[in-house]
Amino acid sequence: MFLRTKAIPAVIGISAFLTASLVSLASEPFDLSPEQSARPRTEKDPSLIASIPARFNFVEDGAFTVGIAPGGTPPIATYATDAATVVGADPDIAQLIADKLGRKLNLAAVAWEDWPLGLASGKYDAVISNVGVTEERKLKFDFSSYRQGLHGFYVKVDSPITSIKEPKDIAGLRIITDAGTIQEKIMVEWNRLNVEAGLKPAEIIYLDDTAASSLAIRSGRADAIFSMNSVQAYQAALTGETRSVGTVNAGWPLTTDVGVVTKKDSGIADAITAALNETIKEGTYAKALARWSLSSEQIAQSRTNPPGLKKY
Repeated sequence: MFLRTKAIPAVIGISAFLTASLVSLASEPFDLSPEQSARPRTEKDPSLIASIPARFNFVEDGAFTVGIAPGGTPPIATYATDAATVVGADPDIAQLIADKLGRKLNLAAVAWEDWPLGLASGKYDAVISNVGVTEERKLKFDFSSYRQGLHGFYVKVDSPITSIKEPKDIAGLRIITDAGTIQEKIMVEWNRLNVEAGLKPAEIIYLDDTAASSLAIRSGRADAIFSMNSVQAYQAALTGETRSVGTVNAGWPLTTDVGVVTKKDSGIADAITAALNETIKEGTYAKALARWSLSSEQIAQSRTNPPGLKKY
């Protein structure tokens, strides 16, 4: 078979615990204070505000209410040091949109699996929570793209590997990825293409624990990690032990983006798209992503309902 897999020995769990303890002592690279004094802000745009259809009713007068699912770690969305305020790249994007619309930002924490029902029932004006644009989701919701959906290859800082961007680059390598994910699908397809081309397949190692993956890279049990770029970018910034050698769009061989989600045909999507494009043009958008080490995920232009990922 073209796909080779390998399990890391169970002893890694003990070592992973030690690794996690060491990581917790590392210097936090991001501002996780609830005040977020360095968060980029912008000015309201009266023409944008006037473009919002009268039929769109905001959840709260004077506010832009956004559903968001905080994760365990930065940089997308997590809890601040007060364990109550949600901070991260997505809250920064939400703030810029709220500013453009001349409204106060209200962030409403929600479990990931609950956001579709909450949005459909009118609990939120929008959801900004690393939601990938898919053709299936577009049947029920509108999207305004604001980031590329990227997966990243990361290696040990002193690794001889300098670039992984296409199938031939993984030939013969030992690569950690997550089972049952888009990135696994990409790895399997790249292995198939390499075998067809007479190249050695990569050895795929399935690990879904950050500390265990980090230990496998540090100890030389694996050559690279292929996972969500945002998570790996944070780990690289936090520990200084890994570096990026390439990214692949989640829609490979096509492209797909992450989008602000709004209720289908509610009328607000185009205004949000326009707001995002203004922040891209003025530079506040780039500052927001750079603040969270996500510059590689920038888009040149926001689009309403761009092509989405098909089922996989």
